[in-house]
Amino acid sequence: MASLREIKGRITSTQKTSQITNAMNMVSNSKLRKAEENTKAFQPYMDKIQDAVTAIASKSTDISHPMLNSRPVKRSGYLVVTCDKGLAGPYSANILKNVVNDIKEKHNNNSDEYGIVVVGRVGRDFFKARGYNIVEEYVGLPDQPTFKNVQALTEKVVDLYNEEYFDELTIYYSHFVSVLEQQVKSKKILPLSDEDTGKGSSMMAGYEFEPDKETILKVILPQYAISLIYGALLDGKASEHASRMTAMKNATDNASELIDDLSLQYNRARQAAITQQITEIVGGAAALE
Repeated sequence: MASLREIKGRITSTQKTSQITNAMNMVSNSKLRKAEENTKAFQPYMDKIQDAVTAIASKSTDISHPMLNSRPVKRSGYLVVTCDKGLAGPYSANILKNVVNDIKEKHNNNSDEYGIVVVGRVGRDFFKARGYNIVEEYVGLPDQPTFKNVQALTEKVVDLYNEEYFDELTIYYSHFVSVLEQQVKSKKILPLSDEDTGKGSSMMAGYEFEPDKETILKVILPQYAISLIYGALLDGKASEHASRMTAMKNATDNASELIDDLSLQYNRARQAAITQQITEIVGGAAALE
């Protein structure tokens, strides 16, 4: 049995750990609320630009644009959104597992057939350690990213497709459902699908566009693709904060249970020591008689 001093030391260290995890839980809770606000604030812009794309692309059969037309896939692009820090439970691991499974299934790890654009230090270190083909990497994404923070990344990804380095682009991220549920999503962003360009409200269908629809599409389609990526990044950040908050709450609860068990063990050991001392005193007094 461990000594009283050893048990007391474990109780003290566990209490300090519990204080840290509880503080991190509250910090993540605050960041989650802000991340949800950012996601909701961005949604009206998404709806409006989607309406514009719907009004132009879905009603014009004579318009051709590289971002709307599929082409033979020589190289696939994967945009993988992970986190920069740990202690977020299985957040990054679930995303990376899905990406690795798809790469093995589609390309048999042939690096000439795919390229990875990775967001987050965890994902970058994972792919580098295993020799995957990383085309671009982005680390240090703020907890509350603005469009300016990710503008260079999103524009670079779209340029890689427009320059035909990638023939298709799929994004992998964690979708925020609730504090207790996050789902790994994989969505093909480029070329833009009928689902992306045809599910708007079509409120702008009666509008006339100047100078012409094809010229407008050249400008608006890259912006729309960028907005899809930015929206996924915001959603991923909300999911990351929720996952970290849940992980820290579970850690705090586990620490509390461990403290209770150690306290019980400490009290039993202390009672045993007291009983032994009393027995020795009584035995010594009896010997003197």
